[in-house]
Amino acid sequence: MTGNAPASAAPSNWNAPNIITGARIIATPFFLWMLLADGGADGPWRWASAVFFVLAIATDAWDGHIARSRGLITDLGKLLDPIADKFLTGAALVGLSILAELPWWVTILILVREIGITVHRLLVAHDVVLAAAWAGKLKTVAQSVAITLALLPLAAVVGPAAPVVVWVNIITMAIAFVLTMYSGIDYVVGYLRARRSAR
Repeated sequence: MTGNAPASAAPSNWNAPNIITGARIIATPFFLWMLLADGGADGPWRWASAVFFVLAIATDAWDGHIARSRGLITDLGKLLDPIADKFLTGAALVGLSILAELPWWVTILILVREIGITVHRLLVAHDVVLAAAWAGKLKTVAQSVAITLALLPLAAVVGPAAPVVVWVNIITMAIAFVLTMYSGIDYVVGYLRARRSAR
């Protein structure tokens, strides 16, 4: 028998990881509504928004694992996944700033960094491919932890220890902010080096 074996078909865009990612994007406005529904009060909607954020972060890791383990990585998934991440964290930061729990300048600088580098990465992907740097991975973890702690109304729960919770939130958010800025600079430097090497 002669002839080449047929090439395996590319995975469909309508697969489980992409559907999960799309659902996360669609549900993010509802998350923002939950965060703002109590007007900053530590009511049930505030707790619901915190739980939603944690679950959304978990599904991000889950759909990525499914895509890699089952060979379901698609160009659409590569596009949607970072958009979903930035959409969710951006909504959380904007919501916290609206509630006057996070300075607007922090939110704006983080959003400029996240959106700018995400767009740039998508535009230059065909020219220069940069592996995910440790700083970027650490930044993502730090942001997830800091935002989760900021969303959870723990100060109202612990009572007398509330000042400790406030300081923990400030410190974790400061760490996330510094890592976000550092990873942005690290990305730019890495891109310039890769482009110089390509030439």
